[in-house]
Amino acid sequence: MSGEEKLELVRLAAVAGKEAYAPYSKFGVGAVLKARDGRLFSACNVENASYGLTICAERAAVFKAVSEGVQSFACLALSVPGGGAPCGACRQVLREFGADLPIFVGDENGEMRRELNLANLLPDSFGPESLNFP
Repeated sequence: MSGEEKLELVRLAAVAGKEAYAPYSKFGVGAVLKARDGRLFSACNVENASYGLTICAERAAVFKAVSEGVQSFACLALSVPGGGAPCGACRQVLREFGADLPIFVGDENGEMRRELNLANLLPDSFGPESLNFP
């Protein structure tokens, strides 16, 4: 994937982040999950007064894709204020669908900050292959 393609995904994530419902944290995050077939699934974080019911943009994008029949992903682009990384819960949900997912992190303005890899963010991870069901 070219640098321009990565940057375009980060810019799209910034657009998604503008839709965040974040009245408590004021920390709007956007995500664009690219499926291996090329489809894009964008989402934002949605907070709730009952904080535990809040959903991050990354998980919202995964759930949106899966609800549309997609379970194979090429990469994830994020727009995070200051360029932060996915939280632990998001890392584990992403891990369900692949250990080596490339992640492109941009800031709230859609400027590329860094490239990450899920395997580095979640070393010695637990995935579906870890289960021993008959």
